[in-house]
Amino acid sequence: MPAPQGLHHDASRRISRRETPNGKATGKATRKAVRKAARIAAMSDSPVRPPRDRAATEARILAAVGEVLARDGFAAIGINAIAREAAVDKVLIYRYFGGLPELLRAWGSSGRFWPGLDELLAPDPAALMALPEAERFARFFEHFIDGLRARPLTLEILAAEVTQRNELTAILEAEREAWGQQAGQLLAGPALAQRPELRNVSLLLIAGVQYLLLRARRIRIFGGLDIRSDEAWTELKASIRSTAYHLIGTATAATPRPSNPTPGSTHEDAGTTPLRGG
Repeated sequence: MPAPQGLHHDASRRISRRETPNGKATGKATRKAVRKAARIAAMSDSPVRPPRDRAATEARILAAVGEVLARDGFAAIGINAIAREAAVDKVLIYRYFGGLPELLRAWGSSGRFWPGLDELLAPDPAALMALPEAERFARFFEHFIDGLRARPLTLEILAAEVTQRNELTAILEAEREAWGQQAGQLLAGPALAQRPELRNVSLLLIAGVQYLLLRARRIRIFGGLDIRSDEAWTELKASIRSTAYHLIGTATAATPRPSNPTPGSTHEDAGTTPLRGG
């Protein structure tokens, strides 16, 4: 007699389980393996985030400070604006710099805003220290001029400072005052120590250089000179050199031609007088 239909199915299930005694467990393991493989595939398709380079991030943040200041002025400067410009999370600015005042101080002393002494002394400070006072004076102004002309963002910021006076501009002013102290050491020597009026002449020259460069942003001709041209500034450098040799004087009667961008050197004299950057 043929077996009932239900018994036949039960027997088939029993046979199937005997052939694969861990049928249920095997099915679960297979599903887990499939899900794990899918997760691995998804991870491989997603972009891998490279390790953070702190130095590069700090450099982007410092560069963004100058861009925001030059474009939007001091009224718009803030952590959020800088973070957007640098394309970084603002948390990193607080982590790396502490806050906006500290960030501005770091930017002001970084050499991005104002020519540092390392730039004014390059490439051979020892050789520059051996130069006569008049020559150091002349080279200082040659390289100061070159340094500011190479910083168009600085000129935009200097122009904004005239109309936007606040605690942030005071931070950059303090940085320039510190620079003036260092510049005084750079130019120090017996002649400058014994003749305080030379300090005031230096201040007038520093202010005059800044004014002409700021004016050149909008107006090309001043006093018959094309103050946007290299030729005009070469002529002005030669005039400063000649004035330095006449005012300070040395045993060397000849007046050398303007040098390449490498200014005077530090001179550790007790009669150091600070100069002001602007």
